Amino acid sequence: MGNRRFLFLLGTMAVNFLLFQSILVPYGNGNSPWSSGPQNYAHLHDNGSDQVSEISNNGGVFELGADTNGVHSFPEKKGVGSNKGSIAVLGKDSKRGFRVKQILETKRGSSTVSRLVKYEKMDSRKLERVDLHSSDSTLSSGNLTLLEKSHPGNDLFPLDNSSAANIPRTKQMRCNMPPKSRTLIQEMNRILIRRRAKSRAMKPRWSSKLDLEVLAARFEIEHPPIVMQDKELYAPLFRNVSMFKRSYELMERTLKVYIYKDGNKPIFHQPILKGLYASEGWFMKLMEENKQFVVKDPAKAHLFYMPFSARMLEFSLYVRNSHNRTNLRRFLKDYTDSISAKYPYFNRTGGADHFLVACHDWAPYETRHHMEYCIKALCNSDVTQGFKIGRDVALPETYVRSVKNPQRDLGGKPPHQRHVLAFYAGNMHGYLRQILLKHWKDKDPDMKIFGPMPHGVASKMSYMQHMKSSKYCICPKGYEVNSPRVVEAIFYECVPVIISDNFVPPFFEVLDWDAFSLILAEKDIPNLKNILVSVPEEKYVKLQLGVRRVQKHFLWHTKPSKYDLFHMTLHSIWYNRVFQINVRR
Repeated sequence: MGNRRFLFLLGTMAVNFLLFQSILVPYGNGNSPWSSGPQNYAHLHDNGSDQVSEISNNGGVFELGADTNGVHSFPEKKGVGSNKGSIAVLGKDSKRGFRVKQILETKRGSSTVSRLVKYEKMDSRKLERVDLHSSDSTLSSGNLTLLEKSHPGNDLFPLDNSSAANIPRTKQMRCNMPPKSRTLIQEMNRILIRRRAKSRAMKPRWSSKLDLEVLAARFEIEHPPIVMQDKELYAPLFRNVSMFKRSYELMERTLKVYIYKDGNKPIFHQPILKGLYASEGWFMKLMEENKQFVVKDPAKAHLFYMPFSARMLEFSLYVRNSHNRTNLRRFLKDYTDSISAKYPYFNRTGGADHFLVACHDWAPYETRHHMEYCIKALCNSDVTQGFKIGRDVALPETYVRSVKNPQRDLGGKPPHQRHVLAFYAGNMHGYLRQILLKHWKDKDPDMKIFGPMPHGVASKMSYMQHMKSSKYCICPKGYEVNSPRVVEAIFYECVPVIISDNFVPPFFEVLDWDAFSLILAEKDIPNLKNILVSVPEEKYVKLQLGVRRVQKHFLWHTKPSKYDLFHMTLHSIWYNRVFQINVRR
């Protein structure tokens, strides 16, 4: 009996001790009282976007690229894409406005700013006045030096990963798991037809003669003059070349776009022209320089452009290794609320005549809810993440290696000189590429399937030459459904083989991808070679011809040309708006 009383008393004391200690557990990133030291979650990656290949400041234009889908793997640069990097960049040349502490502070735990202030012994009152919208180009050489010369081994950015290695992974990340639902290309075609027949857009709160102009354009597009032959357009590439041509002509004649001036650099009005996210930057640059479509009076606009960079949003605001993107979405919500309060146009249509162009993987999450009814031109065109076929636009993900000459190394060998059946090389991002290599790496001499290629110029040239001399270029999904290899294959005149369920191909509303590519289901990987060799030579030659003809629609020019990538993107935005407009009579 005495022993039982003793054990009961001991157990009661232990429970009280643990209960008391649990009350003392700090919020956020703090450690529990019984932990031995700070935990480092550096081994967990959201989507690989912290790997930055190149960053420089060229006359106010960013050249910033990251290898999200693993064309090549590059060493990570300290500070870039991290909380410390963003504080260093935004804390030097900023003006008044939103306070950094207010934006970056999360629901739980002290903000990165307050911890940085404590570490650097800075005056927090001065730092609180730093604006997230700097008025000038902020990545000067001094800032880059500060980004790269971070203090090694401090408690804010620990270098030791031993504690992270001991953290159990209780939940596998979504990007490393097969999707719960799959939408194949045949079903996407049926969805497009259904949504063309009936608009889901909100009726405007009040009528406008501009709406009637768009509605009149729709009638003309639906009843176009029949195009038999066209010197500039290759008819087999299009779902309906007559409708496309008429729509393009009406866009050139009718469309007017207003660009919001609200928002400052680096998140707004500062395009990235090099690297993996170049598509959003090139469109921003060319749109803001345009004289034909852009109007200064918003009352004359059919469409409204919100010119932010999803990549710079992540670079400036994301707290590295936090795995929390709420502040990025909140930032865009505040922006949307701001233009809604300042101008009447967003509220008139619920945003249905507003559009954004974003190539970062996180853009679907960042624009959810508050930009839900806007037209979204996204590289991450995943139907399971809210991409709406018939309203949103699948933006080509272009890997630009030269700003001065974005078409450098264009072209490839003719069909009879392509002796490699299929080629793939890249990082093991996501679950699908591991399956591809499991079945085909070193299994067949006709299937040149590799993992990551070594660093250096020689490997980049080898990668390029393989694409230029292969019949088919395999384009499997990475962490997300999109991959830059689709456009790279077209760039090097190699027939793309797209393996990515739920992926909506670029310009899906106007292009017929069966004319210049093969789109396979992920379950077909074990049978990949049989599918490729079963394609008749005559059909392959037609596919390769289609690739060469469609190529001009996927190219950036320093000065836009007719039917190029800039105009194709703008046209798809216009085209989807035309078929989704809902008029108040």
